[in-house]
Amino acid sequence: MGAAYFYHLTRRPLEATLPMLLGKAQQAGWRVAVRGTTPARMEWLDEKLWLGPEEGFLPHGLATAPHAARQPILLTTGTESPNGPHCIMTIDGAGVAADEVQRLDRVCVLFDGNDEAALQTARGQWKALTDAGCSAQYWSEESGRWEKRAEK
Repeated sequence: MGAAYFYHLTRRPLEATLPMLLGKAQQAGWRVAVRGTTPARMEWLDEKLWLGPEEGFLPHGLATAPHAARQPILLTTGTESPNGPHCIMTIDGAGVAADEVQRLDRVCVLFDGNDEAALQTARGQWKALTDAGCSAQYWSEESGRWEKRAEK
């Protein structure tokens, strides 16, 4: 049974934080699905990952492209994950279900701390998942480094 980790982004943008988390997941040998809410946003993220540093390249692909099931990191807007992920990372308020948290090694919820709607969505997700019996941790970078601020 996994856990949901909530990442409150306040200092670095998504395009800086997500590659760090994806690299850690890759080091753990995990396949990952990154779930967003719009195809345009996932295409933007695909471009950002392709333009990252060569030495830290993260092999990935869009769920709409051929061979999606073979991607170590799959960028998707759907709940189906043909790459058989160990971890799902959600962005932009994309939904995650309690059964996913319980079935996977980890679920990461990344949210923009400068967006009140994103904060409210993340709070709602925390409540729904913990009320369903899922383990959860809240991480903040407000101090300049990532610190665990809450656990349930």
